[in-house]
Amino acid sequence: MRPFTYERARSADEALALHDGDTHYLGGGTNLVDLMRLGVERPARLVDVTRLPYDRIEEHGGGLLIGAAVRNSDLAADRTVRERYPVLAEAVLAGASGQIRNQATVGGNLLQRTRCSYFQNVTKPCNKRDPGSGCPAREGEHHNLAILGHTPHCVATHPSDMAVALAVLDASVRVRGGSGERGVRLDEFYRLPGDDPSRDTTLDPGDLVTGIQVPPLGMASRYRKVRERASFAFALVSVAAALDVADGKVLDCRVALGGVAHRPWRARRAEEMLRGAPATEESYLRAARAEMEAAQPLRDNGFKVPLATNLIVRTLSELAPSKPGDGS
Repeated sequence: MRPFTYERARSADEALALHDGDTHYLGGGTNLVDLMRLGVERPARLVDVTRLPYDRIEEHGGGLLIGAAVRNSDLAADRTVRERYPVLAEAVLAGASGQIRNQATVGGNLLQRTRCSYFQNVTKPCNKRDPGSGCPAREGEHHNLAILGHTPHCVATHPSDMAVALAVLDASVRVRGGSGERGVRLDEFYRLPGDDPSRDTTLDPGDLVTGIQVPPLGMASRYRKVRERASFAFALVSVAAALDVADGKVLDCRVALGGVAHRPWRARRAEEMLRGAPATEESYLRAARAEMEAAQPLRDNGFKVPLATNLIVRTLSELAPSKPGDGS
């Protein structure tokens, strides 16, 4: 591991002042420290931001403001989160182990990097780690990599469960930078790889994530995850969904997918098809298939297309089961 200096920031302004071009902010460290051990990340300085006043979950504008320093375990256990945003509590509990959730922070979860084996192995080329070196995953081991939104430059997937739930909640990320604090909608926070997969987010250098703003939901919601073993595994495919049904019709619907793209994938086409449609399994299947028409699977991950399709249908069906005589 490369030698580095450690600083503990006493305020957001001090954290920003301590940040230079070779600095990382340190939250729980559950991802960053691993990448430092592997030689993937080699910062000259770590600025510890865990003591900043961003460790609370507060009512805000009818929704919630979740501080970036809130531990994942505290987020999942919060009564308001469990009662009003079950999709978020379920997603957090689906990630990692209890010990890691006790250490990991909300801000760090948002910023964790891909678990693509080529990215994590410094002896291999990787455009995300070393721009211009190539993407061997396209022809190599890619069974758990992207089927949506990828490019010849990168087929990595985003690993966060929590971010998928936040995508379906229309959350915004609170960011503190040199020009003050701003809100960034989650849809605009994460990037697809394009021709520069080294950038996961739209953050500017030195920007500090201070929290997440979650608006009121008012719909039933849930999170489902399919993985290769029962725990401590990243998603092959996951689905976060929220559904509002009245008189057998879908009034509103939100769907986001994990494990399929470089960022949480909001299923906009499926949502559009479902609004106003009968709340039946047939409608859910038709919408899911339409969303998956954009998929471009590689040699070994085509199984994710029917897996994602079926998982969307199952999750929506659990939120609003079809009734006898409704045409399903």
